[in-house]
Order: sequence, then structure tokens, then C-alpha cells
Amino acid sequence: MNMNKLLVSITASIALLAAAPTMAEQNPVATGGSEGYSNPAAAGTQNTHYNDAELKKFIEAQEGISEVREEYIDKIESADSQQEAQKLQMEANDQMVSVIEDSGMDIPTYNAIATAYSSEPKIRNRVDALM
Repeated sequence: MNMNKLLVSITASIALLAAAPTMAEQNPVATGGSEGYSNPAAAGTQNTHYNDAELKKFIEAQEGISEVREEYIDKIESADSQQEAQKLQMEANDQMVSVIEDSGMDIPTYNAIATAYSSEPKIRNRVDALM
């Protein structure tokens, strides 16, 4: 797989996943206000200590996501209306979530590794070496 294509695919899938409400958080958010800051990724201290098994799951998920993206990108671009495009985007997003979960990862971990892949050369090099 071409690296530029992988990066474009990762960026697109993150954008899609970030736009949708995460399925894992069905419960209403507590009104404490400090919830978001207990998440290290939100605080900007990215965990970049992933083991090879996690990175291999990420690669597996990424390949599935690329397929979903390829399948839906033309449909979304040729949609007759904004509503139809949004509906297709939600379908694609649901499929991407399933692909990630089927690979044995959760969405926050996938997104964190994808972010690290695009911003941390050492993570990118390790992922590329495992491909």
C-alpha cells in the first residue's frame, strides 16, 4: 500500500469518525465539566508507547477502512442531495466503526494511533515497518 494513500485514508477516516458521535459513549456526559481533561490525548500528552500487536491491529483496521472509504467515496460525491450524502457518510462511518472494533481496537485507541501516525515520525516508521 502506498504511504501517501494510507495517510490520506487515515486523515479521512479520522475526520469521519470525529464527526460522528462515538458509539461507545451511549451514557449522557456528566456535568462535572472536568471529564475531558482526564483523557491524556485531550490534554495533549499523546501516548506513543504502543506495542507491535496494537500497531498491527491498527494496520488491519486501516486496510478495512480504506476499503469502506473506496466503496463510499464515489457514492457520497455523486449523491443527489446533502441529506443523501450525510446518510451515506453515516453508513460509511458505522462500517468504519465496525471494522475498527472487529480488529480488536476501540475507537479512541485507533484515533490516537492514527494521530500519532501523522504527527510522530517514530510511530510512522514503526507502522510502516510492520506493513
